[in-house]
Amino acid sequence: MSARPFDVVVLGGGSGGLAASFRAAAHGAKVAMLEPSALGGTCVNVGCVPKKVMWLAANLAERIALASTLGFAVPAAPTVAWPQLLQRRRQYIDGIHASYRRRLQETGVAHIAQRGRLLDAHTVECDDGTRLQARHIVIATGSHALKPDIPGAELGGVSDDFFALQAPPPRVAIVGGGYIAVELAGVLRALGSEVTLLVRGHRLLTEFDAELTGQLAEDLRQHGIGVRFGCQVQALERHAGGIRARMQGEPDEAAFDTVLFATGRAPNTQGLGLEAVGVALEKSGAIAVDAWQNTSVPGIAAVGDVTGQAMLTPLAVAAGRRLMDRLYGGQPEARVDYDNVPSVVFSHPPFASVGLSEEAARARFGTVSTYRSRFRPMLQALGDGQARTLFKMVCAGEDEKVVGIHLLGDAADEILQGFAVAMKAGVTRRQMEDTVAIHPTSAEEVVLMR
Repeated sequence: MSARPFDVVVLGGGSGGLAASFRAAAHGAKVAMLEPSALGGTCVNVGCVPKKVMWLAANLAERIALASTLGFAVPAAPTVAWPQLLQRRRQYIDGIHASYRRRLQETGVAHIAQRGRLLDAHTVECDDGTRLQARHIVIATGSHALKPDIPGAELGGVSDDFFALQAPPPRVAIVGGGYIAVELAGVLRALGSEVTLLVRGHRLLTEFDAELTGQLAEDLRQHGIGVRFGCQVQALERHAGGIRARMQGEPDEAAFDTVLFATGRAPNTQGLGLEAVGVALEKSGAIAVDAWQNTSVPGIAAVGDVTGQAMLTPLAVAAGRRLMDRLYGGQPEARVDYDNVPSVVFSHPPFASVGLSEEAARARFGTVSTYRSRFRPMLQALGDGQARTLFKMVCAGEDEKVVGIHLLGDAADEILQGFAVAMKAGVTRRQMEDTVAIHPTSAEEVVLMR
């Protein structure tokens, strides 16, 4: 069977796949992109974008409640018309889909709404039997949420199911202590649900700085979220009073209307023909890649969640773009630097972080110094709110090079980006001190830490 010729075939139309396709086309390559589902992948459809919409709504609810203490004629406990909120969310996402379709047409990328399977290092077969041939194949098929292997797991949902909710459930249990669990807990609580976090370990966000995650746990409790550590959920059972979670070592069973698992994600590698072609996988099931996003098979590359590297949309986008800059843009050294990648947990309040935690810094460097600032933001103070802010800076060496910045508090998500640039450029503590503060802001505390 003859195959349609392309320069690049991309499997997956999420953040990484779209970025790779657009950048390759901009460099003059002939590109085919296979995506059988909605464009934008997890991020646009059941991840970053709809999550931020819900977080913004939750943030507004909290600010409206604060406004009443400042004299505004608003309800102290505001409620939201959930169907209207979901309609606005859908309209926003529909706009993104339309924008992607326009860009695909304008750039000449052939969008094929089918799955693809590798036949060899240069040939992909579509669901309908059509074959595509290319010098380079890029796998960008993303990941999916996991459920634990316990009895009754089918009674619980995952993060995808959160976005299918048509109303806030009265009582919610979220199983997990990572960023997805923390984000969903804050949103649901602010929008009216009674929320309990069931955390297997003894702290939240184990990859982040322990001092700040401890403060975050207290902030969540201040918001009325139940945070229970050391909870090993053994089974879910349906009873007249709802769904009961049976936990190891605890005689009492807690009842909930909805249970959501936030217990990890796995790469989408099934059915791609990887084994037959010889693409090596990690023990986790992710595609093994080198620093240039190459797999074990020449001509086949992979970007984004399917590689098991940090599951962040901007990293998938950067990896896809730099890969195509290297292959078609005349930039042979182009690749992603995975050090000092900034990230934000959209908790309540938000938690932004770049670089090493204090624990990781002490394990790596001989000399480590830390600086911090604890305060109540102005709006919280004016409105008698109880949310606290904790900013922390981690420095290494005699010159106190900044190796970690961790911000927990209002506007942390917006503050960090500029400081992440400074850290990438090798900023020192002295240079931070020499920078004049912008007053009155929360951001000024980053350069005033003691």
